[in-house]
Amino acid sequence: MGVYTFVCKSGGGEWTAKQHEGDLEASASSTFELNRKLVQVALSAGGSGGVQSSFSLISPTSGVCQVIIGGGGGGGFAAGGAASGGGGAGEAAAAPKEDEKKKEESEEEEGDFGFDLFG
Repeated sequence: MGVYTFVCKSGGGEWTAKQHEGDLEASASSTFELNRKLVQVALSAGGSGGVQSSFSLISPTSGVCQVIIGGGGGGGFAAGGAASGGGGAGEAAAAPKEDEKKKEESEEEEGDFGFDLFG
């Protein structure tokens, strides 16, 4: 598992990022684009597996981006319940449909009070 933390700053219409305690860096015109580039930079530095990233503004012109590669813990983006639990895709798809059906039935029951407001 690799954890990459970047210090990000904006100046002159461009965002730049330098890795905290490392030599990776990137620049882009927006925070969204910078976050995407930093994920690619971290992936090219090594590591494989699921990717999680977050970008947090500290002030209007500075922020922190963290990219985590690998590590299946925490129920992250790469680790789905069906994949880690051993169930098939059919089981995972069937469960939400049953819950949705129960919810619809309970909403119908809640709405019937035995009188008609407009009648």
